[in-house]
Amino acid sequence: MVEKDEERQEGYWPRVADAVLQRALRASGAVQIVGAKWCGKTETAKQQAQSAVYLQDPDEGPSLVALAEVRPSVLLEGAEPHLIDEWQMAPQLWDAVRFAVDQGKGKGRFILTGSATPKKRPKHSGVGRISRMHMRPMSLFESRESTGAVSLAGLFDGAAEVGAISDRSIEDIAFALCRGGWPEAVLESDPEIALDQAKDYVAELLDSDIDEMDDKKRNSTWLRAILRSYARNISTEASQATIAADMGGEPPSENTVADYLDALRRTYVTEDLPAWNPALRSKTAVRTSPTRHFCDPSIGAALLGASPRKLLLDFSTFGLFFESLCVRDLRVYAAKLRGTVYHYRDKTGLEADAVVVLDDGRWGAVEVKLGEKQVEEGAAHLLKLASRVDDSKEGAPSFLMVLTGQQAAYCRPDGVYVVPITCLAP
Repeated sequence: MVEKDEERQEGYWPRVADAVLQRALRASGAVQIVGAKWCGKTETAKQQAQSAVYLQDPDEGPSLVALAEVRPSVLLEGAEPHLIDEWQMAPQLWDAVRFAVDQGKGKGRFILTGSATPKKRPKHSGVGRISRMHMRPMSLFESRESTGAVSLAGLFDGAAEVGAISDRSIEDIAFALCRGGWPEAVLESDPEIALDQAKDYVAELLDSDIDEMDDKKRNSTWLRAILRSYARNISTEASQATIAADMGGEPPSENTVADYLDALRRTYVTEDLPAWNPALRSKTAVRTSPTRHFCDPSIGAALLGASPRKLLLDFSTFGLFFESLCVRDLRVYAAKLRGTVYHYRDKTGLEADAVVVLDDGRWGAVEVKLGEKQVEEGAAHLLKLASRVDDSKEGAPSFLMVLTGQQAAYCRPDGVYVVPITCLAP
């Protein structure tokens, strides 16, 4: 067991998740932080934990996992909130935490972190006892590459004036995209080393991470082919069949592809964007396919060998990856507002790259356009969507926004906000 005084680390950069975790600890007896490996779950948990146990500790881990088999309650001892890192290595701890919370000794007692969802489910779901918090790699606001001049919360609250300038160039965005929001990469002063982080992530993923999740050996060649197909189809509604066909050679069976995609989802490597299905004024059919995304676009860039320079020479690919970058950041910011991000597309082809819906029913639609020349098209799509949604049932949109890779934030005469992603904040 490790107490807090030994665990405080210098140089921690505040995360949007700090406030989300603090809120969750006030509401629940235990909080489970899920998310991809290397995204910063443990460091964020340590900021609020008073003691901790690490199941991946090379010295103590094996004995701790063995102890969990016979006396899991011992691993729950320590000053609270008590952190159990990578709890899925000893899934029985879930039921032990749930039982401890049932004893009714207050809120905010335990924090569980994990980078994979075990296939062997605990006996009890933990509903009402263990709340779930999804953490993602760092947004541009967290990596200090967004000025934060335009607040998503402010847009929902009816911000009357939006006007700001970002000092970040399109080259800066290309670099941030390829580097990713991995904390170690963000804090790395050498750009070349920082860019290697996503490549290292993919290498480790192929080498061991997926297998460690459920001790099931998978074909690394197939896994890489599926990941590369995902990267080529990023920010699209590519079906499972499309991904299989795109693998090249003799693809595995449909069930095998489904298993690999499920493994990537359960390790939080991929995070598809679900479709929004609002009440419409007409009977226009809404498409329900999800949009394909990684937890961080740098994974896809690494798989395709897309350097910042290569992206700048291929604006079509850059645009798709930029959309995924914006979706990542919107998800980080929406979590603080108790919101969820969706996408919209109907049978007529009308779409919105992102729709942020808060728990109280308020919503805002977003189109992502890398260049200024595409802003007019994006604004037209948003206005048409707003007119198509039945506001007597869904309410009028709190805002319509075109997220761009440009530098100026402003409000158009038609009321659509144009905001650089490097100006956005929670």
